[in-house]
Amino acid sequence: MDMKNFRIVMRDGVTLSTDVYFPQDADDFPYPVIIERTPYDKKAPSRSEKTVTGHQITRQEMARCFTHAGFIVIYQDCRGRYESEGKFTKYINEAEDGFDTLQWIMAQPWCNGKIGSMGLSYAAHTQLAMACLNPPGLSTMVLDSGGFANAFQCGIRQGGAFELKQATWAYKQAKLSPLAQQSSTVSTALAQENIHDWFAAMPWHQGHTLLKHVPEYESYLFEQWEEECFTDYWKKIGIYAEGYYDQIPDIPVLFMSSWYDAYVSSTLDNYRAFTTTKQSPQKLIMGPWLHGDRNITHSGNAEFGEVAAFDHNVSEDWLACRLVWFNTHLKGLNPPKPQQDITFFMMGGGSGKRNSEGRLEHGGEWLHHQQWPLPNVEKTPFFLWGNQSLQREECPKQTTISYCYDPKYPVPTIGGALTSGQPIFWGGAFDQRELPDFFGSQQNNLPLSARPDVLVFETDILQDDICLAGDIEVSLWISSDALDTDFTAKLIDVYPPNEDYPQGYAMNITDGIFRCRFHQGYEQKTLLNPNEVVEIKIKPFACANRFVKGHRIRLDISSSNFPKYDFNTNTGETIAGDRTWKVAHNSIHISKRYPSKVVLPIVKKT
Repeated sequence: MDMKNFRIVMRDGVTLSTDVYFPQDADDFPYPVIIERTPYDKKAPSRSEKTVTGHQITRQEMARCFTHAGFIVIYQDCRGRYESEGKFTKYINEAEDGFDTLQWIMAQPWCNGKIGSMGLSYAAHTQLAMACLNPPGLSTMVLDSGGFANAFQCGIRQGGAFELKQATWAYKQAKLSPLAQQSSTVSTALAQENIHDWFAAMPWHQGHTLLKHVPEYESYLFEQWEEECFTDYWKKIGIYAEGYYDQIPDIPVLFMSSWYDAYVSSTLDNYRAFTTTKQSPQKLIMGPWLHGDRNITHSGNAEFGEVAAFDHNVSEDWLACRLVWFNTHLKGLNPPKPQQDITFFMMGGGSGKRNSEGRLEHGGEWLHHQQWPLPNVEKTPFFLWGNQSLQREECPKQTTISYCYDPKYPVPTIGGALTSGQPIFWGGAFDQRELPDFFGSQQNNLPLSARPDVLVFETDILQDDICLAGDIEVSLWISSDALDTDFTAKLIDVYPPNEDYPQGYAMNITDGIFRCRFHQGYEQKTLLNPNEVVEIKIKPFACANRFVKGHRIRLDISSSNFPKYDFNTNTGETIAGDRTWKVAHNSIHISKRYPSKVVLPIVKKT
């Protein structure tokens, strides 16, 4: 009785291809409904649906698990993707299309009026987008590693800079677009493009990129890239839940992300908003993984141990976890948990040795709380000193440390909290060196700290463990001889030398960026006055990490992190398409008058 490729008509006449799976005892209508809306092919398995044993769960298996439990399951291809009609414009149509789909579901005799949604990444974006319109029947959501709180600050841009995962994603998905599938000429043209060469040729110029073969993908990419200021463009439904929290129904939501995911800030901002503006119970899970890799116990080159896997540690498995969630909030079969239910992974505390797979044993453990931010956290400033140390007291001596940032030679991205960057860049934790296989790296294995455009500030050797859990903020007093430039900050756990790592190991924990043209606010561009001292704030993603006794806490300051972010040409012009560039002479000012610092969320000992 299942329905395959059923066409649901949207308000503008476009039809979206939809699969509907029914319980075997379909005569017992009506049932609660679970829906996933995806741009990644509703027939194909999600790469993240793997058990800890490596079994790939198909969408049909997922559907049968839920239908056997008395749910109807719906998968739908997003507009302009796979078997759905229409033009695909990333993110923009998901609110209305989701609303119209739920409206159709509610009109069916087999729906009992309760609908839950689920999905990873873009399929989480689709959920929160439609929730902003308060669609009929929406009773709960499972937002896995996605759902934009404010895409201008997490997901498309950060600190004013553009996230170049949007470019790698666009190229990969353009090759899977209906146009490419229907035209051998287009698909061949895309296959012949070398994305590595194109990234080396940045900045790009619209109409003359590897995406020109599928113009709708190039068009939306440049639209996002060129809209640099926080205008009404960024307040559209679908990419700005912050403006619609009051309209979102008061429903229970399971939020999940991970410390090396690209949506840490979105997840935590949404969770905070729901727990402060809604009465329904909310649940938060934060693992140590890469984007959606909940059963892979390493991120990059850091191994967190078997305990880090979701299956058998957080829950029996991810499918069983969702089944319990939907049974609770769509059927009322289990008593709901308290208002706030938080499970997060505190990274660190491992042996620091190299395991049999060649990874650093960083370790970690799961912790449980009922409040985020944690109530036992003390925001502690560590001040930058002229001797490039980090100290609890302000630096008594006025110092200026300067360096040159050349856009032709940006600092390469060596891991971090990101996704969708392959084959150009990878997320996770790595020793911060110019390692082979990282785009833009000199491949000489020298530490990034050896570069003249990277400033290193670190604590003395720690005499006790220090645990961080929460938001990081870097406040810098800067100046530049350029009209505009960027400043980056990277928090690093510095391991001491051991037999496996005789030179030590500098493991990246979190990082952030700030584009100085926004030093007076993101609403408009305000160029720097050359060599005038101004304060800027960089907000890296939140983290949870144990810095073990004998380690050091380190903060690296520079002006680029490419290709995670687009590099600043230092001219003050729009970065996308800028054909000129300038070497910037950038300075960090340090004194009691200019107290440059990083504020760390230290968990107080009990």
